[in-house]
Amino acid sequence: MTPVVVAEARGGAPWVWSGAAGRAALPRVERLVWAVAAAAALVRVPFVRAPLSPDEGGFLLVASQWRPGTSLYGNYWVDRPPLLVSFFAVVDQLGRLGIDRAVVLRMLGIGLAMTAVFLAARLGTLVAVRAGASGAGIRRAQLLPAIAAAVFLATPMFDVNEVNGELVAVPLVLWGLAALLEADRAGADGPRRSWLFLAGVAGAGAAMVKQNEIDVLVAAAVAAVTMLPHSRPAIVLRNPAAVAAGALVLTAAVVTVAATRGTSAVGLWDAVVTFRFQASAVISASATSATTLRLHGILVALLVSGAPLVPLLLLANLLRIGRGPLAPLRWPALALVGWETFSVLAGGSYWLHYLVGLVPGVVLCAAVLAGGPARSTAGLRLALGYATAVVLVAASSAALQVESTPKEQPLEAWLMAHARPGDTAVVAFGSPQILQAVGLESPYEELWSLPVRVRDPQLAGFARTLRSPDRPTWVVTLNGSPTNSLATWGVDPAAAQAVLDAHYRVVAGVDGRVIYLTRSRANP
Repeated sequence: MTPVVVAEARGGAPWVWSGAAGRAALPRVERLVWAVAAAAALVRVPFVRAPLSPDEGGFLLVASQWRPGTSLYGNYWVDRPPLLVSFFAVVDQLGRLGIDRAVVLRMLGIGLAMTAVFLAARLGTLVAVRAGASGAGIRRAQLLPAIAAAVFLATPMFDVNEVNGELVAVPLVLWGLAALLEADRAGADGPRRSWLFLAGVAGAGAAMVKQNEIDVLVAAAVAAVTMLPHSRPAIVLRNPAAVAAGALVLTAAVVTVAATRGTSAVGLWDAVVTFRFQASAVISASATSATTLRLHGILVALLVSGAPLVPLLLLANLLRIGRGPLAPLRWPALALVGWETFSVLAGGSYWLHYLVGLVPGVVLCAAVLAGGPARSTAGLRLALGYATAVVLVAASSAALQVESTPKEQPLEAWLMAHARPGDTAVVAFGSPQILQAVGLESPYEELWSLPVRVRDPQLAGFARTLRSPDRPTWVVTLNGSPTNSLATWGVDPAAAQAVLDAHYRVVAGVDGRVIYLTRSRANP
C-alpha cells in the first residue's frame, strides 16, 4: 500500500520491502481468471434487456441534455458528481446510433464487472509477490480475489442487474488499490511516486463517480498512519502527498470540464456534499416505516450473501498475518471495509445496490488472506463457495422473474399512445425512467423524490412550474388517490394540490398512478 518505505537503512536512506525479486515481472493472468470473468458476465446476461431502473433512466435523461441550462446539469438537478453523468452521456450517444440504450448500459455493466475481476486478480498477485509467494501460491492469490469480485458483482442480493454509480466506481477503486501496491514494489523514488500519483487519479475518479467512493484515499491514509512508527514523518508524508496530488489534478480537470457544460463548482459542492447532510436530516426526521424495512432488507441481504465472512476471516487471522510480510496490509484492508460499511448505512436510504460499494474492501481482504500460507485460505475457500452457491440460486430465480416482466410497462405504454410531439411531463415524485422511456422532457428540475423533499418540501417550485406558461402537458402522480395525489412523506402538498386541480384534470388511472392533462388541451 502507501507505506512503501517501511524502515530506514543504517545509512539513512529509505529502503523498499520487496527488493529486486519483488520488482521482477509479474506472471500473467491465469486462464482460470478468464473463466471466472466469463462466468460473472454470463450471470448478468439475462438482465440485459430488463426495464431500466429509476436511477438508470433518470441518469440517462439528465445526461441526454447536459449542457448550459437552468439547473446543475442542463435543466435537471441530481446529487451526483460529473463522471457518473459523463458515463451515462456515453451510453446516450451510443443509443443515438440506433442501439437500445438499456442494452448498451447493461453491456457496459458486464464490461465493468469483468474488468473488476481482472483487477482483483492483479491485486491478489501483487499481494502474493509481497508475501514472497511463487508458483501455486501466486495462482491461488490470483484466483480467490477474482472469485470474490465475480461473486459479489453477480449476486442479485446486491441488486447488481442495475448499473449504478457503485458498479462504475468499483474498477476505479481496484485500479487505485493496485497502483498503491505497484508503488509498494517500485524500487526508485520516481516510479514509486508515479504509481502513487496514478493511485490518486484513480481514487479521485471513483469519488467523481459517486462522492462516497473515496476508498483509495482511505486506504492510503490508513497505510500512512500505520507506517509512522517505522520511518521518519517527512518520509512518510511524501507518499500520501503524491496520492493527494493525483487526486487534486483529476478533480480539477473534471470540475473544469463540467464548468464548460454549465455545471458550476459551487453547485457541485452543494449537490455532492451539502445536500447529503441535509438529506440525512430529512430522512431521520420524516421518513416512514418503509425506510426501516429497507434497512432490515439490506442487512439481511448482506448477511445472506456471505460477504461479511471475508473480513471476519481476516480478523480471525489477524495475529498470524501480523507476524508476516503482509502485516502492513491488514489495517488498510479492514479500514476499507469499515469505511464502505459506514457509507452504505450513513446515507439513510438503504437501497440494495449500495452494497456493491463493499466489493473493493472484500476483495482486498480476500487478497490478503489468499496471499498468506495455504492453510490460511481454507476458510476463504469455504466462504466463497457458500457465496457462489447463493449467487447461483438467487440469479436463477431473478432471471426467471425478469423473463416474465414485460419490457413495456402499462403506464409508459399509455403515455406513448396519447402524448403528442412537443409534449412535456412531470412525474410527481420520482420514477424518472418513465419520462426517459416515453421520450418526454420535464420543465421541473427535480426528477427524484429525495431532492424534492430536501430542496422543495413546500412544493413551491413545483407549483410555480404548474402555473408557468411552460407548464407540463402531463402530470403523473404516483399516489393513486386523485383527491390528495401529491401526498408523500417529507412534503406539504396542500398548496400545490390546489394549483394542480386548478390547471389540470384527471384523464386516466393506470397501474395505480393518476394521469393529469393540462386543461388547455381538450382531448387526451
